[in-house]
Amino acid sequence: MTSELICLLGPTAVGKTEIAIEVAQRLNAEIVSVDSRQIYRQMDIGTAKPTPEEQQAARHHLIDCVDISQPFSVADYQRLADTAITGIRNRGKRVLLVGGAGLYFRAVVDGLFEGPGADPARRERLAQEAAQHGVDVLHERLRACDPVAADRIHPNNIVRVVRALEVYELTGTPLSELQQQWHPEKQRYPFIAFCLTMPRARLYRRIEQRVDVMLANGLIAEVESLLAAGYSRDTVALQSFGYRELIAYLDGECTYIEAVSQLKQNTRRFSKRQLTWFRKDTRLEWIDRESTPDIVGNILERIRRR
Repeated sequence: MTSELICLLGPTAVGKTEIAIEVAQRLNAEIVSVDSRQIYRQMDIGTAKPTPEEQQAARHHLIDCVDISQPFSVADYQRLADTAITGIRNRGKRVLLVGGAGLYFRAVVDGLFEGPGADPARRERLAQEAAQHGVDVLHERLRACDPVAADRIHPNNIVRVVRALEVYELTGTPLSELQQQWHPEKQRYPFIAFCLTMPRARLYRRIEQRVDVMLANGLIAEVESLLAAGYSRDTVALQSFGYRELIAYLDGECTYIEAVSQLKQNTRRFSKRQLTWFRKDTRLEWIDRESTPDIVGNILERIRRR
């Protein structure tokens, strides 16, 4: 089925880019990035963006399309992804979704959880509480009822904090739990999805090696340049791993060694959360990088058999 999306997913540092480029070349496909951080301009090293040479080898979409200070939601991503998919198909090419953002992937193929309608009076009350007592108070309240959402939402993102609390108060169910209630039978696109994996110890070594390479390639200078450009330390994009740890170091809150250790630990934890998310989706076909000698050939053969 040439109209179906081909999806290559997996945790950070598992090696998706190199495989995706070869698959794209073999199938005359263009790549749509499924990454919540590579969308931001100027965040290059810390997000492990495909290099200019890699992007030239296969056309990529949804990279460098949003300013760091610009609010950006999953709904915004879905809209941009739909536009990219339509354009690729109109050019007579296949679509290859590549990345590790499980929520973004599900937003494209299954749609978004709409949740209860807005309650203006409730929102106003919560906003007033934030103004009077501080958003941290609301964020801690969110952590008490929905720790998963609290981990995902930065305390300064008052709009999302209020919405998560609003949903919980209206439904009695955590937003993070409701967001798992997808309906695959209503999926927006036909697709075949592969998820790359490898033994945890090997993946963790690759993560630590990647962090070392990022630092050697100038990650600290990248963070310094973003701060010098006037971007707030509290910007949601700069609160992601790879940036917040080094900002803490530059602000004198920890040593360089502590910052690097924390960065590696946070990246490992992130990869674990990614895998947990993907394992819940029974539609994914898993490929172990350690035990599959010809991964690209394996993927192409599975696609051919569809």
